[in-house]
Amino acid sequence: MVEVTAKLKIRRGAYKVDVKGQLVLPFAARRNGQQAAVKLQSGEAVVLKLPPGEVLRGGDLVTASDGRVIEVIAAPEKLLHVAGAALPRIAYILGNGHVPVQFGDGFMRLPDADELEEALRQHGLEVSRVEEPFEPEVVGGHAHPGHGNEHRHDHDHDHHDHGHGHHHH
Repeated sequence: MVEVTAKLKIRRGAYKVDVKGQLVLPFAARRNGQQAAVKLQSGEAVVLKLPPGEVLRGGDLVTASDGRVIEVIAAPEKLLHVAGAALPRIAYILGNGHVPVQFGDGFMRLPDADELEEALRQHGLEVSRVEEPFEPEVVGGHAHPGHGNEHRHDHDHDHHDHGHGHHHH
């Protein structure tokens, strides 16, 4: 089976590139070295094997093991669109909880979850549901939907605390 293993590190308009397929993926499948069987828009099955820490964004180009260049498209996802005066404080709290957040001009978007929606409304924020491509901020390999085993520990925790219970003496 064809493998997709690398992101082209060139600006989109830098060269004439013959794109031979499209890969439509949600954010969870485009981040932190995921490995999964996925399908191109054409229905062809391929294996996505990204290096650890790699994040694909909508519009990125990737190379396949057969030499093809494939365009990545960010799939629309069910998100909470949040606006209001308490955004900075709430963004800080969400960041400490490793909730992936996409920031825009006067708003933020995060994965749709009833418990998050209720908590945000209790802080006086305006919350609506949208279905849009999700492009959250990723800092130092951190974006943790589900907060399973995807946390990378190749960084130093001495300079910041994000609630993992790591204690350095």
